[in-house]
Amino acid sequence: MSDDFEVSDDADPAIRGAILEGLLAYNRSKVGPPGTRPLHVVVRDPESGIVIGGLTGRTDKGWLFIELFNLPEELRGGGLGARLLAAAEDEARARGCAGVWLDSYSFQAPDFYRKQGYVEFGAVPDNPTGHTRFFFQKRF
Repeated sequence: MSDDFEVSDDADPAIRGAILEGLLAYNRSKVGPPGTRPLHVVVRDPESGIVIGGLTGRTDKGWLFIELFNLPEELRGGGLGARLLAAAEDEARARGCAGVWLDSYSFQAPDFYRKQGYVEFGAVPDNPTGHTRFFFQKRF
């Protein structure tokens, strides 16, 4: 243990907030304001209107980052996922983005992204143990 820092598992949001604000201030000094804008492509149940799937992400500094993408099992394999991804890409292009990036685990959909023209630019083996976390990008 050092007198200069502490190691903790404290989930206090003020700790994260202080670190995040310092990082954001530094980033702004180098590249300007973030300009982050959410992007959602949503699938709703036709009867109830409840969200049952889709993708969510954000555009920032000329790129779309897809954070979450999920469809119920019964909606997979019929092309809906490819259409949702294409809609997000179209919106990213309309926002002036150069491309899109995302991550996917080996037990999720890396082959799906490859089929959609995404290129792997990194991987972390054994994250989680026995699986790989892949990072993909697609330039427009």
